[in-house]
Amino acid sequence: MTTPELPGVGSQQTAPHHPNQSAFAQPGPGTPMQAFPPQPTKVKKQRNVVGLVALIVAVLGFIFACIPGALIIGWILLPIAFVLSLVSLFLKDKAKWMGVTALLLSIVGTIVGVAVFFSVIATSVDNAIGSGDTTVVQPSADAGVKGEVAQEKSASDAGTRENPHPIGSVIESDDWRVVINSVTLAATDAVIAANSFNEPPAVGSEYIVVNYSATYIGDDPNGQMPAFVSVEYVTADGKTVNGLDKMVIAADAMDSTSALYAGGTATGNKAIEVPTATAGQGVLAVRPGMLGDKIFVAVK
Repeated sequence: MTTPELPGVGSQQTAPHHPNQSAFAQPGPGTPMQAFPPQPTKVKKQRNVVGLVALIVAVLGFIFACIPGALIIGWILLPIAFVLSLVSLFLKDKAKWMGVTALLLSIVGTIVGVAVFFSVIATSVDNAIGSGDTTVVQPSADAGVKGEVAQEKSASDAGTRENPHPIGSVIESDDWRVVINSVTLAATDAVIAANSFNEPPAVGSEYIVVNYSATYIGDDPNGQMPAFVSVEYVTADGKTVNGLDKMVIAADAMDSTSALYAGGTATGNKAIEVPTATAGQGVLAVRPGMLGDKIFVAVK
């Protein structure tokens, strides 16, 4: 009788193979526990061609806006740069810094252009106002009576700050004849005594008194006021001072509000506060009417 062999006796059984066991074997030293997905790569933004064009146009517009003779070109380019810069900011995946720079530059350039424009206008108006046919007749060196003359000069030949006309010169435009009769320096005491409301000058300053005559020689039947004639003081360092800076009334003050008719003359004083240290180094700036040229007269 044959005895059947029992399992395990005289034979070997092979355990079933489990393929997943080796894949999840115990991790060894330095082996990561879990695999992470790869990090996404940052995509570099492409060049913004519209922004570059806007920046170039804005730079050119800014430059032309600063040039008085080329303002119109700047005013054409700056709005174009402004629109292009806005368009460039809405382009997807494009660099934005050029568009932002162009936007700011176009705005600043517009402001600068407006400032330059008004500066040109102001200069043109000033030149137009001072374009009258003004002549100056200087007193002769040996004249014994004020008003006698030796020669007549065009306002363009003399009367500058560097070469002012002497006191007593007759400054004449189409409507007015103005004469600076005298200039009294260091007249602070006299000015303060002339009116109780007159304030003392600031520290380092003094009052001077300018006596002048204004004669209306125009043909307006309604006449004009001497207020159209201006007399100002220009300091040695080029600053203009006028009687409105500090309201003081000199003795025998000029009546500038009463109308004068053809041939009428008004004479009076004007007090002006000036720096004491350089009082005698300044000049008077005289304009004989709104359309007259500005003429400079010495103070001594």
